[in-house]
Amino acid sequence: MKLKSRIITLGVIGLFLSCATNPFTGKQTMAFVSNDQLFPTSFQQYNQVLSESNVEKGTARAEMIKRVGERIAVAAERWLNANGHQGYLTDYQWEYNLIDDATVNAWCMPGGKIVFYTGILPIAQSETGVAAIMGHEVAHALANHGQQRMSAAYIQQGLAVAGNIALAKDEQTLGIFNQSYGVVSNVAGMLPFSRSHESEADRIGLYLMAIAGYNPDEAAELWKRMSAHSGGKSTPEILSTHPSNDSRIAELNALAPTAKAEASKFGIQSFRPIGKF
Repeated sequence: MKLKSRIITLGVIGLFLSCATNPFTGKQTMAFVSNDQLFPTSFQQYNQVLSESNVEKGTARAEMIKRVGERIAVAAERWLNANGHQGYLTDYQWEYNLIDDATVNAWCMPGGKIVFYTGILPIAQSETGVAAIMGHEVAHALANHGQQRMSAAYIQQGLAVAGNIALAKDEQTLGIFNQSYGVVSNVAGMLPFSRSHESEADRIGLYLMAIAGYNPDEAAELWKRMSAHSGGKSTPEILSTHPSNDSRIAELNALAPTAKAEASKFGIQSFRPIGKF
């Protein structure tokens, strides 16, 4: 019992000492790895990806990706400054690249390094569609979701070790624990955690695209196209890292009026024409 108590006490102390505050929600988040450690590694990995990829430079669509990214970053800074978070982006190094690849994806590394693949552009359909994707990806970086996922993985691994230590003398129970822990911790812990990040990035991204002058109504339309592209097929939500397409569409539709109201605080009363490319 003493060993178990020590493990729990050390865990609680570690959680208390390793927290950050999400400026968009005001909630405490896990930060076992500081951005001072995370960002340099992230930037290095990003450069490695670029060196191994066919990066599109100087084209109209590559410049459009950069233009949208810069507008979203400015919107983020405006929101952060207006809400008392001046200097929050000091260590971020925004960069936006388009990779010529049929993969239907886009992503943002911790610290603001962003990639779009050309395969997602037909689904985006327009600069506004790109802004919906860009807002979502930038939101992941701003909310430090990468940092939180790493921290959660450490907890998952730490609990596995703690369980093995605590049950070391009971081989039968230990065997059951090791057989079930991975599945249970993923379905009950890691996957819901990841889905919550996706929903949070959807909400923050919607606000950012609106403040940047892009119509937030288009975000739900984007996900309708995403759903159509997948043929309506998806992993059951409980087993997925992402909310279902239907859940996202409903949530984005519900949040769009709030995003417009938020944008109006920054003088945005109308939005850029959607204009397909």
